[in-house]
Amino acid sequence: MTFSIAARDGDAWGVAVASKFLAVGSVVPRVVPGVCAVATQAMARVAYLDELEAGLRAGDATSAVLAAATAADPGREDRQVGVVGPDGAATFTGSGCMTWAGGEAEGDGRTAFAVQGNILTGPEVVEAMVTAWRAQADLPLETRLMAVLLAGDAAGGDSRGRQSAALLVRAPGAGYDASGVVADLRVDDHPDATTELARLHGLSTLYFGTAQDVRSLTGELRDEVGARLAALGHPGEVEAALEAWMGEANLENRHAAGGIDARVLAVLRGEEQG
Repeated sequence: MTFSIAARDGDAWGVAVASKFLAVGSVVPRVVPGVCAVATQAMARVAYLDELEAGLRAGDATSAVLAAATAADPGREDRQVGVVGPDGAATFTGSGCMTWAGGEAEGDGRTAFAVQGNILTGPEVVEAMVTAWRAQADLPLETRLMAVLLAGDAAGGDSRGRQSAALLVRAPGAGYDASGVVADLRVDDHPDATTELARLHGLSTLYFGTAQDVRSLTGELRDEVGARLAALGHPGEVEAALEAWMGEANLENRHAAGGIDARVLAVLRGEEQG
């Protein structure tokens, strides 16, 4: 009753998932950089998360680890699971999964994915997700996974409707305070959960991303920024006022010496929600 993608792109590993199920992010994903990205669903066996991680840590091949875990499970025919490991990806759909159910996996030790879903409107959901994955190769993994989930949702998604969605991406040294958490977002109960997750993802990239498109604080732009900051209660020298306001607005990750990030400027102008 879910559609998901487990994937790896370089050092980043992640899972994106949506379902007509309460708090799907509390059940489906497991992400351990360098080891695994796993999505367990349908009549989800949560123990698969530990079993697959342990097998991959032991150095076994991804396909062999998945085959061993499912073979040992008497309830496997009602289950679905996708896994990405250091050597590639694999997906399993039990014969008892409610129609339409299926998946696709491909890749190697550097870039790989496993897409799967059950109780879908049809195979077009998985096909759309795979197409989106291949078309977005230039994007960061968290943005790529979000695009894949939105593509699956637009193609029909879960045939019962929408309720929850989640995005979990990790990479060594990335994220807030180099915690390794690139994105850890959940929408537990919402009538348009995937779209709401995309909104949260946009905020996440704003707050936790770093300065990208930096504009020099000179001339008319300097005057404008100074006036806007003064109106917000931060008068005085522009650079110091900007730094103080960005700290209050949780935008400190986007600080750029001598300049202003384009998205910070958009928030300051009221053009982007902050």
